[in-house]
Amino acid sequence: MQNLLLLGATGTIGVNTLDVVARHPDRFSVFGLVAGKNIDLLFKQACAHSPQALIICDPEALADWHQHGYSQLLNQKLGYVPDIGGANELDSLCANPSVDTVVAAIVGSAGLRPTLCALQAGKRVLLANKESLVLAGQFMIQACRESGATILPVDSEHNAIYQCLPQNYDIARASQFGIERLILTASGGPFRKKTLEELTRVTPAQAIAHPNWVMGRKISVDSATMANKGLELIEALWLFGLPANQLSVLVHPQSIVHSMVEYKDGSVLAQLGCPDMRTPIAHVLGLPDRIESGSPRLNLAQLARLDFEEPDLNRFIMLKLAFDVLNKPDTLAPVYNAANEVAVDLFLNEKIAYMDIVRLTESCLSRFGSESVRSLDDAFDLDLSVRAHATECVGKLTW
Repeated sequence: MQNLLLLGATGTIGVNTLDVVARHPDRFSVFGLVAGKNIDLLFKQACAHSPQALIICDPEALADWHQHGYSQLLNQKLGYVPDIGGANELDSLCANPSVDTVVAAIVGSAGLRPTLCALQAGKRVLLANKESLVLAGQFMIQACRESGATILPVDSEHNAIYQCLPQNYDIARASQFGIERLILTASGGPFRKKTLEELTRVTPAQAIAHPNWVMGRKISVDSATMANKGLELIEALWLFGLPANQLSVLVHPQSIVHSMVEYKDGSVLAQLGCPDMRTPIAHVLGLPDRIESGSPRLNLAQLARLDFEEPDLNRFIMLKLAFDVLNKPDTLAPVYNAANEVAVDLFLNEKIAYMDIVRLTESCLSRFGSESVRSLDDAFDLDLSVRAHATECVGKLTW
């Protein structure tokens, strides 16, 4: 029986994780649920999974929880009241000795501190938060070495690579396993065939309409710009310990082949499956066993074809920038991440145009490219500086 702590319980990954967990009551117990603002869904999840602790990170939402009497309603339903806390209690919950596995699915850089806390406490961390490794990959890997913690990738692409690697794979000996390159696949998002002129007129509603996946607004925009694939490249650099010249991207619009590993003998191993996040979630939850996920089965005969193409870096400039970032990930990766987060938020709120996401990111990479990151505090300071610069750029329209 694994005691799970789910960070980001009401998001897409959280909802899918609880769907898998509910299929295996003999294997998993939900110790804690952490959410931001969606207290209605959090209440329903608590009723269904009987956690010992709940964290509501948004202060206004926490106040609403108490004002609407959700704790009393839970007591009527469960016969007890879970420990209810705010964001200031999150780190201690991540290090709680009763927690075996932490599912890290808080979106954005806000997920870094609790994820790092779980790693420092030696937890088994199922990582669905790209930004944590991007912002502080070197410190997360160091925490694993020092505490004995384990990172297991939930993102479908990195999970696919993980499944295609040898069972005894060790990033400290990455060069010894005969790997030629890792191939991250990308759907190409909703604008794979758009011209640059058409991209200048993209609206937020169009950008969040992903053809294959149902995701949150921010990650849907990242998929449209292929910044998500840029973040995944940086993440792969830390997760698998291979140099930048062994990382590549291939556009695969069907999202059936989730990623591949090419070996020096010419073999290419791929992981295939229907585009359903419950598959990689079930894989890492159940390791070393394979468990039922609830996802549909893949019918290759019905599918009939699988298409692949090289990404157009003139159209997907955010991906091109990410390849540049790989040459100096300690510094440029946090800059890339922070600039993109600010730019996407501005775009979703209709304060900048779609292609301004690229311009804002380029401005930040140019401004902060010579900085150095020697500590976690440096990383956070750089993150704040980039966000301030990005906001200032918008106000002055400097590009």
